[in-house]
Amino acid sequence: MNTTSAPVDGASTDAVRTHVALLRGVHYSVDDKPIFRGLDLAIGRGHVTAIMGPSGTGKTTLLRLITGQVQAEQGEVTVDGRTVAQLRRSELYALRRRMGMLFQNGALLTDLDVFENVAFPLREHTHLPERLIRTLVLTKLHAVGLRGAARLMPQQLSGGMARRVALARAIVTDPDILIYDEPFAGLDPISMGVVMRLIRSLNDALGISSIVVTHDVREISQIADVSYILSEGQVVASGTPAELHDHPSPVVKQFMEGAADGPVPFHYPAPDYREQLIGQERRA
Repeated sequence: MNTTSAPVDGASTDAVRTHVALLRGVHYSVDDKPIFRGLDLAIGRGHVTAIMGPSGTGKTTLLRLITGQVQAEQGEVTVDGRTVAQLRRSELYALRRRMGMLFQNGALLTDLDVFENVAFPLREHTHLPERLIRTLVLTKLHAVGLRGAARLMPQQLSGGMARRVALARAIVTDPDILIYDEPFAGLDPISMGVVMRLIRSLNDALGISSIVVTHDVREISQIADVSYILSEGQVVASGTPAELHDHPSPVVKQFMEGAADGPVPFHYPAPDYREQLIGQERRA
């Protein structure tokens, strides 16, 4: 069992072969508020890697660092051995085209039907003939069980179906890395189970690397190869789901058990309650 992240030793040949993304000594702040303080984290190649932690710990920010949407103030972020901050704009765009992203709201284009939503990345970023586009789109829709829904509009879809269409769109360009931001949010239990199964099966069938940001401990524990828990700007624990459930850290235990009481407080930091009330009375 690990109490910190796996060792990150830069973009060596061995590290690149075994890890698709590496973060070493990363510091990042927003409005002078530290989000990461020396974060070390490694995303295993071919694995389903879960990123978890209390709200506000920088899970989505981590994805933005990996995709180059923001840059670390200190430290290094590498993807496939290339330092993201050193990439030219054209190289960064090329890197992003090797990534598929599934957002928690699906982000479907409401004026396009299911087929055209999935075809959109191919039309925007390739010059493939229409016949091949049709084959690719139907193949990916079949993979998520929605080939028969190709001509439905987004407003005709349930939340679970919309999430699956978005997943088909994310894989239509055959990415090397698939990034999920809260993929289970707002889904009913059946849809959640379907999406969970798809994450695991597509990862293995396509030979890709999956990064899943989620709060859903029980669901991700069934499919993740390794999980990281973030708190106070660092990795406080990493390991298999079983290892995390037995972890001695109070923060980890509170998160894994969903306990209301623990190191993560219920109240947002505020002045002393009694003094604040008395101060109001005095001013009145």
